[in-house]
Amino acid sequence: MSGVAATAPPAYAPPKPGTRESMLLNIGFFAMVIGMFMAILDIQIVASSIQQIQAGVSASAEEVAWIQTSYLIAEVIGIPLSGLLNRALSMRRLWVLSAAGFTLASTLCALAWDLNSLIVFRCIQGFLGAAMIPTTMAAAFTLFGPNRSMVQQVVIGMVATLAPSIGPTLGGWLTENTSWHWLFLVNVIPGIIASVLVWRCLPKQPTQLSLIRNVDIIGLAAMALFLGAFEYVFEEGPTAGWFDDEHLVMWMFLCSLGGAIFFWRCFTRANPVVDLKVLQDKNFALGSMLAVVIGFGLFGSVYLTPLFLGTVRGYNSLQIGQIMSVGGIAMFIGGPIAGALMRKTDPRYVLAFGLVLASIGLYWNSFLTADASFQELFWPQALRGAGLIMAMVPSNFVALGTLPPMKLPNATGLITVCRNLGGAVGLAGLNTMRLNYTNLHNQEISAGLDPSRPEVQDWLVQAEANLRASGISDPEFSALTQLARRMQIESNVMTFNNLFFVMSICFALMLLMVPLLNRPAPAGGGAAQGAH
Repeated sequence: MSGVAATAPPAYAPPKPGTRESMLLNIGFFAMVIGMFMAILDIQIVASSIQQIQAGVSASAEEVAWIQTSYLIAEVIGIPLSGLLNRALSMRRLWVLSAAGFTLASTLCALAWDLNSLIVFRCIQGFLGAAMIPTTMAAAFTLFGPNRSMVQQVVIGMVATLAPSIGPTLGGWLTENTSWHWLFLVNVIPGIIASVLVWRCLPKQPTQLSLIRNVDIIGLAAMALFLGAFEYVFEEGPTAGWFDDEHLVMWMFLCSLGGAIFFWRCFTRANPVVDLKVLQDKNFALGSMLAVVIGFGLFGSVYLTPLFLGTVRGYNSLQIGQIMSVGGIAMFIGGPIAGALMRKTDPRYVLAFGLVLASIGLYWNSFLTADASFQELFWPQALRGAGLIMAMVPSNFVALGTLPPMKLPNATGLITVCRNLGGAVGLAGLNTMRLNYTNLHNQEISAGLDPSRPEVQDWLVQAEANLRASGISDPEFSALTQLARRMQIESNVMTFNNLFFVMSICFALMLLMVPLLNRPAPAGGGAAQGAH
């Protein structure tokens, strides 16, 4: 390793604004953002088209879920490797290889002939495309000079929050108007263009291939087992019953074993696969915890709101997309505001303000009714969307702004993993709580619907009269069915309110961390001094 240090490249000097080199750098970075958008979008783009894919590959409901799970597992394994590969191959080469591999795998997904082939290609797609997200984040800090990286960080924050929000809606629209194959073919043209632009526009950097030759194979295998099993356990846990399923318990054991070996190798090896010593930086450690909660709020809200609108209100994907667009518009408005505020004030204040807005929006969402629609959801979504982007941008800056440039590629990979794992753990927790709360509320409501109660008898008599007047052959049974359906709807509404309230509390608790953070260098400063 000493030889590598002796031949380390000189400090990177960003081009002066207004020059041809500066213009090319901005074009290259914009292309990187396109790739990052595609990689994040593909996590959720298949969510609203599962039934069509299921019919296309002749799979069961349980089997087809692996189309999404396989991508998540492969991506969460690939992301931490980006730090090592960035130093070994250079930022430019790694990003282009990742984007090209992602584009090729997207084409293979569209050409899949059965479920097994589609799952394999989705694994390849997730693993190869994983490096685009943290590499783009690192580029925002390292390729632009002092006081110039804030715009790039705002754009990244907007993409990271917007892509999961519009993924299900875009996927549903593509499937409805074309076929499910276009969920993957839509990546091909942008992927090719972005790869060419990044290769032509980003500055060339030296490689350190010796890092790959000396890679810790045992640590790499342990990391793959740990993160893959972790993602699988939390994906399957709510439906499998956690410790009630022997198969899942086995994967819990493998996850623990892989984690123990991985952390041991990281802290004892001179060249670990992932440098966890970066967590010794207080700001980065606290920022990683914030990333977990922000990932929970981002993926959790994108999951719960469409689920409520579909199950309770019976809306289709287009109607759901129209309501969800409010959050996306709020993110577009909130992102530049966050950047402007961070230039003029302490970014910790902006972070606290974002957490407060998100918490209020989620709390407001906990007052849903069975008739809630666009108007009732407008302000909760607007506040939540603006709060998420205004929390994510300063949290990234505060977490990464105190680190030296050479640690940024590894750190951006870690913070991205924290956000994704926060989403995975959060969704598992929400699903588990949803089952428990639904059972609880069903028991509570059914206890009050005793047919011997005068109020219930009056309702049934009125319902039977209306059904009989409508010509229903068995009005008594139909009235009981309506009562049971009404009970289920009210139980679901109460459950969703509980879940949004829990998410609100999580964001409110994160406010306690803000005073513990150190203020980093002025926005766009400190970190942007070198590229590797």
